[in-house]
Amino acid sequence: MTRSAKLRRLHFLNALFAPLTGHDLYLAEQLDAAITTSLDEATDDEHTSSDPAFVTAAALLFAKLCHANETHGFFHWDAAVDATGGTPLFARAGLMQGLKGLAPFAEATVLVTNLRSAHCPETKRWTERRRRDYDDTLTLLRELTVARTRRNANVNLLFL
Repeated sequence: MTRSAKLRRLHFLNALFAPLTGHDLYLAEQLDAAITTSLDEATDDEHTSSDPAFVTAAALLFAKLCHANETHGFFHWDAAVDATGGTPLFARAGLMQGLKGLAPFAEATVLVTNLRSAHCPETKRWTERRRRDYDDTLTLLRELTVARTRRNANVNLLFL
């Protein structure tokens, strides 16, 4: 794995787990090793922060930690679950489902994955319209999170 890929992965883990562990890079490295080991791979060369298996394993681990903590809520929304996930209407519906579940928590983390690839699959190229639609969806999700959470709640919204 390249040094920059490793650094991106550590930043992802540090951002995701920071509400529970603080911004400790040593702990991020420990989490990285644990997740890679849990994927049962002899080498971690294939697993990057954009690898769906790695992201899913990290999200499951974070969900387990939040469930054990009971003071911090977590919701993971994958925009690539279906072909319509990247459209504003379905993005709004997907996020609203999670925000309703996070309402009782004073602190929460929302992880949104694959929104970029939902707007522009790898086989396509970015056009001005796709960029505008993607930016509009990001803005919609940010504003929706602010509007639909309690004022005193601390919600971390992460896009990967």
